[in-house]
Amino acid sequence: MNTLHQSFNVQFTYDVYFSDRLFESANLTLLEFLKKRHSEGFRKKILFILDEGVTTSHPGLPEQIKAYFAPISMVDLVPDLLVIPGGEGAKNDPALVDRLIEAVDRYGIDRHSYVIAIGGGSVLDLVGYVAAISHRGIRHIRIPTTVLSQNDSGIGVKNGVNYRGKKNFLGSFAPPVAVFNDTEFLKTLDDRDWRAGISEAIKVALIKDQPFFEWLETNAEKLAARDLDAMQYLIHRCAELHLDHIASGDPFEMGSSRPLDFGHWSAHKLEQLTDFEIRHGEAVAIGIALDSLYSQRLGWLSETDTHRILHLERTLGFTLFHPALDGDGVLKGLNEFREHLGGQLTIMLLKAIGKGVEVHEMDTELIREAIGILKENEIQPA
Repeated sequence: MNTLHQSFNVQFTYDVYFSDRLFESANLTLLEFLKKRHSEGFRKKILFILDEGVTTSHPGLPEQIKAYFAPISMVDLVPDLLVIPGGEGAKNDPALVDRLIEAVDRYGIDRHSYVIAIGGGSVLDLVGYVAAISHRGIRHIRIPTTVLSQNDSGIGVKNGVNYRGKKNFLGSFAPPVAVFNDTEFLKTLDDRDWRAGISEAIKVALIKDQPFFEWLETNAEKLAARDLDAMQYLIHRCAELHLDHIASGDPFEMGSSRPLDFGHWSAHKLEQLTDFEIRHGEAVAIGIALDSLYSQRLGWLSETDTHRILHLERTLGFTLFHPALDGDGVLKGLNEFREHLGGQLTIMLLKAIGKGVEVHEMDTELIREAIGILKENEIQPA
C-alpha cells in the first residue's frame, strides 16, 4: 500500500494583561498591544461585543471606548458597538450566534481584524465560538469582567455554546490573541458574582497547590468582605496556575483527562437541572464539596482536610446543597461528562489537599451518601 504521511505543529502564544481602567486615555496597555500587531502594515478593523450587564453597571463604557480609539489611526473601530444579553442565557440562544455572525459579515470583519468581547464567561464563550467559526478563525480578544472569567474561563483556550440542553455541546478550541483583566469591572459585581468565581480558585488549589489553599483559608474573611487587594492576588495566582496547566498538559483535550474540571461533572448537570438559575461558580462549589466528601468516603481524604474544604466554602458564603441534588437527575451528569470528551470516564478526585488523582468509575451509592451529608449539614450547618 502506498501511504502519504504528514505531521506538523502549530504554536499558540498569548498574554494575559492585568490592568485598571483599561479605557482611560492615559492607560496605554491595549494601545501598546495593538501597536505591536500593526507591523503587518495595514489598518485593522475592531468589532466590540459587550455584555449587557456590564453596560448597565458601566453606562458610560461604550462612549469611553469610542473616545479611546478616536485618536488612534492604526485601527478602524466599527461604530456600532454590539450589546447582547449576558449570563448563561447568552449560550442558550442560537439566534445570538446568527446575529453575531451577521455582524461579522456586515462589517467585513476578516482574519486580520479583531473581535473584542467584554463580559462574563458566557459572553466570552459565545463570542469566541463565533470568532472561531467565522472565516475559519478571526482573532479575538477577551476582556473578562467577572472573577470567574478573569481567573479561569476567560484565560483558557475553550469557547462554546449550549445545545440540545447540554453544556458546551457546540464549541471550539481557539485561544485568544490576548486577554486583558481590568480590576475596575470587579468593583461593580454583585455579591453572588464576586463569590462565585472564587470556587475556581479553590478547585485549582485543591488539585495543584496546597500553599495557595492555605492562603485562601487565611484570607477567606477578607475575600468574603470584598477586599480588592486579596481578590487581585487570588485572580493572578489562579490564572498563573491555569496557564501553567494549559502549557504542560492537554490543552485541546485530545485524551479523556480534564483535571481542571475537578468538581464539574455534577456542577454542569446542576446548572442544567436548575435551568441555569444557579451560577456556574456556585454549582462548582457544590461539586467540589460533593467530590471532596466522596474522596473521604473512599478513605483517601482525611476527615480533617474534608472539614477544612467545607469550612472554607461556607466561610466564603457558599451554599453547599441544592434540592436539585435529590433524586437521580444529577447522576446522569456522569455519563454526559464522559460523552463530552469521549473514551472512558475520567474524574478528578483528591488524595490530599493539593494532590489530585484520576479515577475511571464512581460508586453511585457513595455519591448518594455524600449528597445526604451535604443535605443534612445544610439543614444543620456544621
